[in-house]
Amino acid sequence: MATGLLVIDVQNDYFPGGRMEVPGSPAVAERTAELLRAFREAGRPVVHLQHVSTRPGATFLLPDTPGGEIHPSAAPRAGEIVVQKHFPNGFRETPLLDVLRTKGVDRLAICGMMTQMCVDATARAAFDLGFRCDVAGDACAARPVSFAGRTIDAADVQAAFLAALGSFYAKVATAAELISIR
Repeated sequence: MATGLLVIDVQNDYFPGGRMEVPGSPAVAERTAELLRAFREAGRPVVHLQHVSTRPGATFLLPDTPGGEIHPSAAPRAGEIVVQKHFPNGFRETPLLDVLRTKGVDRLAICGMMTQMCVDATARAAFDLGFRCDVAGDACAARPVSFAGRTIDAADVQAAFLAALGSFYAKVATAAELISIR
């Protein structure tokens, strides 16, 4: 079996000037590029998820827009599969599970955006489907959220979601640590 890299929604709308900028997205791009380089050099499987917003009223990651395109830092290479999705959980109504099984993947190194949505939902689903999961905490980023009349800043959202994932669903590590996985 193999460890595969799952790159989640590293798309233009999440970067400065995009429709839903995520704080820290340039740093995520750098760490993602390091992970991609290492997995490609080792010949390990790489799969990209691309969110395409089709729900009524969606304002970002829209079909056929520059903002919905995968950011150049994470651009797929020939032979790398891109799975388009319409929900936070990358397995919901997509061929992702079949793709990973066909590639012999049983362990996932996960990076991308946004930690509190698609990274969290996909990592939890992967665990429930029997995958061993590792999340590159420094190659993910969150946005601030509002709840009960207060705003929780992005750093606290990031920490809370990574802590929750790390408590049961995944090992949370740095990109450099995940690169060393054999």
